[in-house]
Amino acid sequence: MTTISGAAEFRAGAAKSCITPSLTTPINGDLTPIVAKHVHDDLFVRALVLDDGATRLVYALVDTCVLDRPVFDEAKKLVQQQTGLASEQVMMSCAHTHSGGSAVSAHLSEADPAYRAWLPGRIADAIRCAVNNLAPAQVSWGSGSVPQHVYCRRLAIKPGMTYTNQLGATGERAKMNWDSPHPADGEPTGPTDPEVFVLSIRHADGRPLALLANYSLHYVGDVGPGHISADYFGVFADRIQQLLGADRQDPPFVGILSNGTSGDINNWGAKGGHASPVPYTNIRRVAEDVAQEVLKVVQGLKYRRDVTLGARLGECVVTTRRPSAAEVEKARDVVAGRPVSQLKTWQEDYAREQIILSEYPAEISMPLQVFRIGELGIAAWPGEIFAASGLNLKQQTPVKPLFNIGLANGWYGYIPPPEQFPWGAYETWRMRTSFLETNAATKMTAKFVELLKAVK
Repeated sequence: MTTISGAAEFRAGAAKSCITPSLTTPINGDLTPIVAKHVHDDLFVRALVLDDGATRLVYALVDTCVLDRPVFDEAKKLVQQQTGLASEQVMMSCAHTHSGGSAVSAHLSEADPAYRAWLPGRIADAIRCAVNNLAPAQVSWGSGSVPQHVYCRRLAIKPGMTYTNQLGATGERAKMNWDSPHPADGEPTGPTDPEVFVLSIRHADGRPLALLANYSLHYVGDVGPGHISADYFGVFADRIQQLLGADRQDPPFVGILSNGTSGDINNWGAKGGHASPVPYTNIRRVAEDVAQEVLKVVQGLKYRRDVTLGARLGECVVTTRRPSAAEVEKARDVVAGRPVSQLKTWQEDYAREQIILSEYPAEISMPLQVFRIGELGIAAWPGEIFAASGLNLKQQTPVKPLFNIGLANGWYGYIPPPEQFPWGAYETWRMRTSFLETNAATKMTAKFVELLKAVK
């Protein structure tokens, strides 16, 4: 790890760079692509740099749905060239807005090559500006709870009920709540994590400098048709700045809301759907409640300047789930050589995914990263992680307290814990959105504990 010479004075810096794509760009996050028709609110990379006089750490949140490892690695390469910071010291993740530019192909939505190529430089720009803004600072952390907006979206199918899923199949034991309320809706298959964690940074004179919050909610999604929006993540960032009295500072305050372990969590509940009579109603409601809870946490914090920093980066090797030769041939019959633009249904999407997965390697290596800020730990998971896995690591970690950041440093789809696979449902279907071995989450947890022991 690169060390920073100089006096042992805790410093911090924050900045953001705009990554709003052009209109007519594809928006991903749904089965088929949506064309951007309007910018409701700009998208940003929001970066935070911490420096204890010996070690420097960087975290950057990108307002997009998902980014794969090559994009993150290119951004980290640029950061190292421009600032000297090694990959181990730089953590990046996606907010998971479903109304941003398409930088990664998923389902029947293809990436915008120009937007994808442009993003690494803008990520590096935000980090470089945050480094430029380094100033004497104080830090503190704490947590609250916002249980009213997190629901396990995977519901057991009631005994005796027959449910046909989006692939036209029956026989699964669980369903997602995207068509709820439904007569087959049973009990949730997993827990929720209502904790909202807060890492608060102040200038030496007490002015707010930056705030990194963390909450395990997938996204909200009640945006207007064809709208570009950072979803509730962006509304929170603006609102917490207002609540802390940090508007119009120079350099600007940067609020950040990272996504936790929310792979099986949304805010729809049994009512189903994320539509609202007026777009952005639910987005504003959730952002307001999270921001108000964060404000309560901040008001009770005591700040310090004597923290030390640490980081570890490791690899976790897992096998992949791939189709058999017979399954691939069946899939080819469904696709019938048609381009992706002519495929519209879930069955066609699933068939195409089998053809793509047949070319995947038998095993892959994923980056797992941990930060230590004083006694606080942060674990960065490269995928959409279930709440149960995040709660499990919070219990097992040797560095406490700890919060988890999902969709970090790469994207390997949904990574359910082993006990969820027998239930079935969307997050387990073998596609690019869920292709790792059934024991992947367990192996990742063990590797995280190893890394946390090393950084303690």
